[in-house]
Amino acid sequence: MLLFATNAVATPGTAIVSSWRTNTTHFHPRFSVSSAVEGLGFPAFLPKEVENIKDPSARKLASRIQRLQVTVGSSGDCIMSSCVKPLSSTQSTPTTSPLVLLHGFDSSCLEWRYTLPRLEEAGLEAWAVDVLGWGFSDLEKLPPCNVQTKREHLYQVEKLVLIDASVYVEGTGSMATLPKAVAYAGIGRLHCMYDWWADATVNFMSSGGYDVACLIPKINQKTLIIWGEDDKIISSKLGVRLHCELPNAIIRQIPNCGHIPHVEKPDSVARLIKEFVQDQEDCSRKEAQLVSSLQ
Repeated sequence: MLLFATNAVATPGTAIVSSWRTNTTHFHPRFSVSSAVEGLGFPAFLPKEVENIKDPSARKLASRIQRLQVTVGSSGDCIMSSCVKPLSSTQSTPTTSPLVLLHGFDSSCLEWRYTLPRLEEAGLEAWAVDVLGWGFSDLEKLPPCNVQTKREHLYQVEKLVLIDASVYVEGTGSMATLPKAVAYAGIGRLHCMYDWWADATVNFMSSGGYDVACLIPKINQKTLIIWGEDDKIISSKLGVRLHCELPNAIIRQIPNCGHIPHVEKPDSVARLIKEFVQDQEDCSRKEAQLVSSLQ
């Protein structure tokens, strides 16, 4: 499974998390509920404000959001966790791992509204998953949404793609000490319309967030770093630093692109991801052929 972590402060995918743990066989859920009927309209669990979205790509992806039963933590408790499933579970070849697309801080799977369709057009099996505490999951019985539970929601990395990832921020910084009234006031947008949304985000901010810089040299997975050359939020120089510190990484910078390449330049991002996946498949086949020839 390949994990794609995007650009925000304390993005879980920047270090030690990966595949989504659902009731699955090879990551294909046996149980799902609350999806739109044959793509007509939006799922009933989405905030009613979804009807106000004008962007056709966002509307189309929103109509595909589903909730799947996911176990969180060692207690065995389950939540209905939101994601966008592949249009076809047989898109990937037997040697191709599913792609797990993670959004950034305080965002949702709709962040992938432009890039996910392009990955599907390339024949790749892509899942856009909402990180625990954000997105459109059912958190009416709110579980802890701290670092540990977000990590347990996602696990076991094979390969990484990091897109303008803020790995050098220590936790949530000053956000951890914000008065709660101030923290709540800074949260808006569609996925924040749920009653529990602010509580989940403030819970994460108060927990201190991620501090992963010291773990970077320990990441041995093959990693693709994608960075917008004109990122005004996280300097592209930090992308170069990350490339130097990761033991097994390559970097591709996108010109005339800011902080969210998968929104600003989806064609370029999809192409880079496809090339990265294909390169890894070629390497795997060559290794298998070599092993076979030596037997």
